[in-house]
Amino acid sequence: MVQEYKVQYLPGESNTGMFGGNSNWRGPVWMPVNVLLIRALLNLYSFYGDEFKVQCPTGSGRYMTLFEVAQEISRRLAGTFLRDCQTADGGRFTAGPPSSRTIRTGAI
Repeated sequence: MVQEYKVQYLPGESNTGMFGGNSNWRGPVWMPVNVLLIRALLNLYSFYGDEFKVQCPTGSGRYMTLFEVAQEISRRLAGTFLRDCQTADGGRFTAGPPSSRTIRTGAI
């Protein structure tokens, strides 16, 4: 059985209790903040180098350098714009209009 989940973008307040508050964090602010995060990780990597590693994703037991973490975040961000990109948990992101992007989980 395939389940479908949707997160719709509204240019003001959220229409569900799941995402309280301003929905701009799922809209125009989301990408630039992630880009700033990636740049910060790359700057920190240039200082700390290969010896400093963090768990990515948190709690996974898998350790990566800050450069590798920046690459992982970049890959995930790019995946939101690619058609039928598989998610880490086996789900599949399907492209569509920004107002109704869906993630399908289950047998693929």
